[in-house]
Amino acid sequence: MGEAGNKDHVKGHRARLRERFLKGGADALADYELLELILFLAIPRRDVKPLAKDLIARFGSYAGVLSADIAQLRTMKGLGETAIAAIKSVQASALHLAKAQAHNRPVLGNWDAVTDYLQGAMGHIPREQFRLLFLDRKNTLIADEVLSDGTIDHTAVYTREVIRRALELEAGALILVHNHPSGDPSPSSADVRMTKEISEACQRVGVKVHDHIIVGKTGQASFNNLGLL
Repeated sequence: MGEAGNKDHVKGHRARLRERFLKGGADALADYELLELILFLAIPRRDVKPLAKDLIARFGSYAGVLSADIAQLRTMKGLGETAIAAIKSVQASALHLAKAQAHNRPVLGNWDAVTDYLQGAMGHIPREQFRLLFLDRKNTLIADEVLSDGTIDHTAVYTREVIRRALELEAGALILVHNHPSGDPSPSSADVRMTKEISEACQRVGVKVHDHIIVGKTGQASFNNLGLL
């Protein structure tokens, strides 16, 4: 196929893919095709299907590509800064939407939106992160803060910092959240000990720990549901 023919082929493929998406939404496309739509915006004339498939293979899933660190994305051949910015902007937009649906509403009656947001924010990051959701006396989410951003298998959690920040915000309750980069959300013995320490310290100053959620790549574990809190 000559250069002109290849350009026509790429143009026709892109038009057909856009039409399928606009008619049928995301369910009408495979994951790599959704990724193609993002890459269209940054790479105007090249066939991006092979790159989209390579990205899915490298990072394991569509969500894994969106959640990949910028440094990791830069190692992919054929993926420039504009394309990386396009990928990360889609992730940022999705998180903003999920965060808006989770915030400023009673958390206990809006649990699905909260857990969806946490899955998007933490399910695919390659290092362990510890997050705090602070609630007011009506259990409305008033702050969402990352306390510690650690290495691949460890994050430092300081009970004193949790208490200090809860008192600063005049929080009535909080939810502990961290992720397991290994993918398995099952609590470790260290997780159980740390949760007990923080819960007891919070109780002494009148702050209730509602739950500790561990986020894995494909699911979550709740200390409350497991009877550990």
